[in-house]
Amino acid sequence: MKYCAIYPSLKGRTVLVTGGGSGIGESIVTHFAAQGAKVGFIDIKEKESKALAARLAKKKQKVHHEIADLTDIEALRKAIANIRKALGPITILINNAAHDERHNIEDLTPEYFDDRIAVNLKHQFFTIQAVLPDMKKAGGGSIVNMTSATWLLGFSGLPVYAAAKAAVYGMTRGLSRELGQYNIRLNTVAPGWIMTERQQTLWLTPEKEEQLMKDQVVKRKLYPDDMSRLVLFLASDESGAIANQNIVADGGWL
Repeated sequence: MKYCAIYPSLKGRTVLVTGGGSGIGESIVTHFAAQGAKVGFIDIKEKESKALAARLAKKKQKVHHEIADLTDIEALRKAIANIRKALGPITILINNAAHDERHNIEDLTPEYFDDRIAVNLKHQFFTIQAVLPDMKKAGGGSIVNMTSATWLLGFSGLPVYAAAKAAVYGMTRGLSRELGQYNIRLNTVAPGWIMTERQQTLWLTPEKEEQLMKDQVVKRKLYPDDMSRLVLFLASDESGAIANQNIVADGGWL
């Protein structure tokens, strides 16, 4: 883990990360734990989640994980309640969980459409709803909703994913003024092509990497730690003047 800035305002805070067992989420969990935060994370991947929690526990870092399918809202609510019981009131939320499965318009069914919305959008709203009482009582909080640069770039091959990710930003804008009166800041982060293990295994080819390096202003591949450092800043008091914004972190691809 590449680690740089220290944010004193994160120490001792209870952070909830969805999709925290692998990929960008794993990096986010690791970075918050290193800041001295109490980190709860939810993921459907049991093996990866247990391994991450065990690794951080060995460092004496405070973590608690829950295994749940985030499309099951009652299971999501139960998992959040368990994290609150274990770690205390949640004042930082990172809505990270998503799944960029490829699909085409000819084969789409109403059921698949609803499933993609549930996986990539719906749970974010209900996670916010679940932590809202904690943040109100605490006098504020920070929420970072992960969207994607795909809808800004106009990618083909995943239209419902792009629609859901665009809606994440719309939801964030819609909630920002409503929750700002409670000193709750909402922002979105739109990652570009981040080289998680999954992305490199499923999609990256020498030809695509060559094209990416032509298209990006930053001439290197981006990794989960690049996103984590930005998320830490947006969650901390150092970014107290930033709200209702979409931060594109794509190496200048857009």
